[in-house]
Amino acid sequence: MPAFDLQLGRHVGLTHVLDKGLGPRAWADLLDVAGEHISIVKLGWGTAYVTGNLEQKLDVLRDKRVVIGGTFFEVVYLRDRLDDYKRWLTELGLDHIEISDGTIEIPRERKLELIADFARDFTVLSEVGSKDAEVNIAPYLWVQWMQEELDAGAWKVIAEGREGGTAGIYRPSGELRTGLVDEIEHSVSFDALIWEAPTKESQAWFVKHFGTNVNLGNIPPDEVIPLETLRLGLRGDTLKEVLLGGEPATTG
Repeated sequence: MPAFDLQLGRHVGLTHVLDKGLGPRAWADLLDVAGEHISIVKLGWGTAYVTGNLEQKLDVLRDKRVVIGGTFFEVVYLRDRLDDYKRWLTELGLDHIEISDGTIEIPRERKLELIADFARDFTVLSEVGSKDAEVNIAPYLWVQWMQEELDAGAWKVIAEGREGGTAGIYRPSGELRTGLVDEIEHSVSFDALIWEAPTKESQAWFVKHFGTNVNLGNIPPDEVIPLETLRLGLRGDTLKEVLLGGEPATTG
C-alpha cells in the first residue's frame, strides 16, 4: 500500500477468480500482489483432473476458498461417481463444491436433492443458467430456481455467464441482459448472488449498478487488481460513481 491514505474505504464484495491451469509458482506470485483481493478460486471446469502436482498447487492456495468447476460435477454425475467425488474432495482438503447443470440436464428435484446432500458436508455454490448461448430461460424461472437452490442449502448461487460472457445473463454478442439482471436483483438476496463478469465492461457495469460490494465471479487472474481499482474508483470507468456520486443502494 502507498505511504499515504486516500481514505477510499473498504468493500465486502467477493471476487471469485477463474483459474484455467496456473501452476504453484504463478499462484504464489499472484497471491503476493493480489491475495487480499481474492475471495474464492475456481479450478475451471475439469482442469483439476488433468493438473499435474495438484496437491502442491492446493498447498499454495491453502488460505483461500477453492472450488472445482461445476462442469466437472456434471461429469461425475453422469458417471455416477458422486460418493467417490466426495471422498476425493475430502482427500484434497477441499470443503467447497460447485453444483451446476449448465451443460447437461439434471432433473430439477434431483439437483435440489444433490445440493441438500452435499451441503451436509461441504459449502455449496450452485449455478443457474445454461452454457448454451441459444438457450433463453425465462426470468421468473431464474428467480425461482435460484431461490429454490438457496433454500436447499446453497451458500451462494452463481448467475451463469461463461468464461467469455456470451451465455446465461449475457447475449451471444456479449451484451448483458439487463432486464434479467433487474428481475433477479429485485427477488433474490443481494449477498447470496455471484454474478459472472469476466470482462472489464461487465465488471464496471455491475460496480456502477450495484456498488462496490457486489459479488463478481469468473474473474481472470490478471484482472484481479484491475477489478479492485474499479471497486475503489481508481479507474475512469467508475471514478465518478464511486468517489463523487455515492454508491447505488443495494436491493433484494
